[in-house]
Amino acid sequence: MYIVMISPECAPAAKVGGLGDVVQGLSRELSTRGNAVEVILPKYDCMRYDRIWGLQKTYGDLWVPYHDQHVHCDVYFGIVDGLKCFFIESHSFKNFFNRGTFYGHQDDTERFAFFCRAALEFMWKANKHPEVIHCHDWQTGLVPVLLFDVYKPMGMTHPRVCYTLHNLKHQGVTGEHTLRQVGLNPADYMTPERLQDNFNHGAINLMKGGIVYSNFVTTVSPRYADEIKYSDFGCGLQHALYVHSVKFGGVLNGVDYNVWNPEIDPCVACQYTIDTLDDKYKNKEALRHRLWLRQDFKPIVAVISRLDHQKGVELIRHGMFYALANGCQFILLGSSPDPSTNDDFWGLKHQLNDNPDCHLEISYNEELAHLIYAGADMIVIPSAFEPCGLTQMIAMKYGTIPVVRGVGGLADTVFDADYVSKPYHERNGYVFDGFDHAGVESALGRAIGLWYSYPQYFRELMVNGMRYDYSWNHPGGHYLNIYNHIKE
Repeated sequence: MYIVMISPECAPAAKVGGLGDVVQGLSRELSTRGNAVEVILPKYDCMRYDRIWGLQKTYGDLWVPYHDQHVHCDVYFGIVDGLKCFFIESHSFKNFFNRGTFYGHQDDTERFAFFCRAALEFMWKANKHPEVIHCHDWQTGLVPVLLFDVYKPMGMTHPRVCYTLHNLKHQGVTGEHTLRQVGLNPADYMTPERLQDNFNHGAINLMKGGIVYSNFVTTVSPRYADEIKYSDFGCGLQHALYVHSVKFGGVLNGVDYNVWNPEIDPCVACQYTIDTLDDKYKNKEALRHRLWLRQDFKPIVAVISRLDHQKGVELIRHGMFYALANGCQFILLGSSPDPSTNDDFWGLKHQLNDNPDCHLEISYNEELAHLIYAGADMIVIPSAFEPCGLTQMIAMKYGTIPVVRGVGGLADTVFDADYVSKPYHERNGYVFDGFDHAGVESALGRAIGLWYSYPQYFRELMVNGMRYDYSWNHPGGHYLNIYNHIKE
């Protein structure tokens, strides 16, 4: 099958969060199964160009409609982790993708609306007619709209569209000028059945457009699919998802075990397996040495997270002090898109700078993340909501016990050591329900207690987690079933 992924991210070249990992992991799995997969991305100036092999201009005469004119673009081709990737470089005076960051600009909706039109224009001009176009998040929500109403009448009748919602907190709500920009008449779309936003009737919703016009809609875990259809986690899109529920479902994300696997990981101090689990503690020693923590008989509690409300930033802060007060060392790796939150954690870093049991790294470092997963004993994920979450699945592969809030994909993957009906060999972590200090303390306290008082049971919990298969094998099969379904 010929599949084209259209996405704002693909790890490791263009990655902000889990979206980049998902596009990379799913594309690699589909390729491994014998499908022809290509990825179309913006050509950002802030990409990791060292992770793109053989980058060269492959198409130099792409003129993309923009309002009543055309913008010249070049298209580059390169290999990212074995994946065939096309990068669209815009020469607009608006400088769409040379901003030094991927997102966070006032004209983000305009930038990615242009990318949607440019991606389809490139496919049309380059005579690419895949069986499936798989679009990701609000940034590509206009692709199925444009395909159906502009490119299908021009003869691009072959592709079917699968559209994946990664996070409904961000929906691409914008004014009708964005439709005019890409050549669509706003009057045709400003209705509740199409793109009109459910909260602001004078605005359009790009994610809603993707839901309405695609052939199938997925989100990244079964639990999150229910949450966004039947609760406030839907952020106003509940009705649209209900109306289109016959073509909507949740597919749990996977982890790329070619990247996240202690057996082969080049970033860890000592590789290990279930059978050589004692070697994990060489990584604990190396992690302490790298971060100037004292070597002591204590568990390491870690957080690897973006620091914002979704990830439970206040509970992360509380969990840090709770861990330190209860005989643990604590490591944080992450930063915040909000300057005041970043400043707050920099203040904590200075406050705790001389504490030999604590290290806060207010940044993101991929290589350090690997060592933390390998060296930590527990990882805390106290999310307000979590569409899927890869952190807990990666942690389990490394024998690190997840302590999570029971929402979204966290609830689909972590099963409490004490309060679940599953047999003990299927339990793999600690879960709490309340989005409050008491919730974090209840689960983290039980994990710490097990580490100190019943080390043999803690080790069994580690092994249980390592045995789970959260690779892309099962999700890859689910997506191929969806693709075959919408092709019929």
